[in-house]
Amino acid sequence: MSEQNPLLVQCFAAIFPKLPVDQIPNATTETVPEWDSLATVTLAALLEQEFGAPVDVFDLPELNSFSAVQNHLKKHRQSQ
Repeated sequence: MSEQNPLLVQCFAAIFPKLPVDQIPNATTETVPEWDSLATVTLAALLEQEFGAPVDVFDLPELNSFSAVQNHLKKHRQSQ
């Protein structure tokens, strides 16, 4: 797994307050019952707000795990 971004961990903790912090790096839509479409949209808004990384509506389904979100942020940094 790539290095963890503390701000990204905080974003996940804000959206999924019941999820223990040590489980956030392994979080997926399948392992976190609260991770529904509304949580994904909220996460996308946070990514834009906190990281300046816009999420296209067509990319929303791909944001289905912590590592997928990390990859999205990595791609955004590379394209700048």
